[in-house]
Amino acid sequence: MIRKLWYAVLESRELGKRPLGVTRLGERLVFWRGADGKPVCFYDRCAHRGASLAQGKIVNGQRLQCPFHGLEYDPSGRCVLIPANGRNAPVPPQFRMKSYPCHEDHGIIWIWWGDDPPVDLEAPEFFDDLKDMKSWMTVVDPWDNHYTRVLENQLDVVHLPFVHHNTIGRGNKTLVEGPGFEWKGDHLFYHYVYNKVDDGTRPRAPKDVPVPDPTRSYKLECILPNMWENRIADKVRVLGLFVPVDHTHTLLYLRFYQNFMRLPGLRWLILKMAGRFNLIVAHQDRRVVNTQLPKADGTGTGERLIQGDLPIMEFRKKRLELKARASS
Repeated sequence: MIRKLWYAVLESRELGKRPLGVTRLGERLVFWRGADGKPVCFYDRCAHRGASLAQGKIVNGQRLQCPFHGLEYDPSGRCVLIPANGRNAPVPPQFRMKSYPCHEDHGIIWIWWGDDPPVDLEAPEFFDDLKDMKSWMTVVDPWDNHYTRVLENQLDVVHLPFVHHNTIGRGNKTLVEGPGFEWKGDHLFYHYVYNKVDDGTRPRAPKDVPVPDPTRSYKLECILPNMWENRIADKVRVLGLFVPVDHTHTLLYLRFYQNFMRLPGLRWLILKMAGRFNLIVAHQDRRVVNTQLPKADGTGTGERLIQGDLPIMEFRKKRLELKARASS
């Protein structure tokens, strides 16, 4: 995992009025909401004796109390009370939790995973065409692999007719033209699928396919480090959050958006059915991706990539660039 980046790690609905303990990015973390309702993220390890703060409680809506000895922490991570020393006793400065900046929007919670965040830290990027879509439902699926392996699967246009031969890859379109590809910012890129039935011709190179595709609005988008969107149609989208648990485990959040049905009952039914279908497709992928070796990031592992893997190549190239920046 690369430090000094915003990672989508939770959905807002998962964090209520009680502390929430989770493992993210290989670390045991606790999330809670302060008096203003904004999310807060600490290491889930009390500075005193290492107990889990997720087992504690929120006091007066303003402090997180350790369940072991009652130490209380404010949203900045500073311990403001050690009960055994008395309520008026000063608290030594070393009684402080390591914390990460949080951002909440679009029903998602991000953390900026790094030390000493800049004073002018900007909010994480999001997909512009999703900002006004209000109707969605999410399914969450555990995978036994590094989050980049899971995300790269969504960048892989070559596997479609084989892994998804009876779902989204029907038609035996095994010849990969392109694929189309374009960077739209420092962390955002689009890619386009031009697969077709093998008619004996050589596939066009990426530079020879139209970008953007003038015949349709369909495209795939990725925001590094861990978000992806499938723009299926103007009123239908799928969002993927590839949430790193640790180096070999990922939670895949698949959110289906729709803007064509407004009747509450039918809208719920459509979202529910779409969620089930998304899981069927995801499990076709998971069966294969979970067998990939090594389990960790595939960059530099000697894989022999082909023309159709261009989006994966670009993704890995940018990750190496971001990793170099984070270490500088």
